[in-house]
Amino acid sequence: MKRILLAVCLSGIAGASYAQTKTTAKKPAVKKTTAVTKTSTLKMGGLKSALDSTSYAFGTSIGASLKTTGLSTLNYDVLLKGLKDSFTGDKVLLTQQQAQQCISEAITKASSIKNKAEEAANKIKYAPMMKEGQDFLEQNKKRAGVQTTASGLQYEVLTAGTGVKPQATDSVLVHYKGTLLNGKQFDSSYDRGEPISFPLNRVIPGWTEGVQLMPAGSKYKFFIPYNLAYGERGAGADIPPYSTLIFEVELLKVNGK
Repeated sequence: MKRILLAVCLSGIAGASYAQTKTTAKKPAVKKTTAVTKTSTLKMGGLKSALDSTSYAFGTSIGASLKTTGLSTLNYDVLLKGLKDSFTGDKVLLTQQQAQQCISEAITKASSIKNKAEEAANKIKYAPMMKEGQDFLEQNKKRAGVQTTASGLQYEVLTAGTGVKPQATDSVLVHYKGTLLNGKQFDSSYDRGEPISFPLNRVIPGWTEGVQLMPAGSKYKFFIPYNLAYGERGAGADIPPYSTLIFEVELLKVNGK
């Protein structure tokens, strides 16, 4: 709901700015004494009328929505000027295109900073899980039958098939189950009672690479490092960030492109 409100507010501000460039109509200026009285009222923390309450409510809603984008601060005086210019018909300082460009660049930059901060925090928080995965893979590759590719993907042939091998652009029909290193299962087509088809180039990199090694009719076990799985962010509530994953995959059929 907050994101919807934000989109409405931002598009409204940009649209109003554009509209105001086409008009020069102005409302009568508010007397200075009135402005001083309202400022004093707000400084005392009081909302003396329905208009005050409504105005303040819009301000908090817009502020809360903007904050979800990752923005940490704005020039509030200039923000208020933009709102006022749009409402009163004063000449706006930016065209619609300029306003949209400013908004887009600010949100993109703020989101990037926010994401980097989250990743840095997660790297510290999940450092033990990263080490657990690295230690597991280091030991696992020494087991007989386990092979390691150049990317770091490890696999073990459980059943060797004789069919055709898929390409990355093919769709495949598979049965599978996935677990964390602690044995907790997070997904299984076997439990759902039916295999699944999907394009091989639209899954995690470990699957895209690994299933291409399998002739149809094969069953492999994959040991996938976090960077070939769901990376620094994980997936939902069941797969934490930096998780090394284990999959048993049975390639039933190569559907083709």
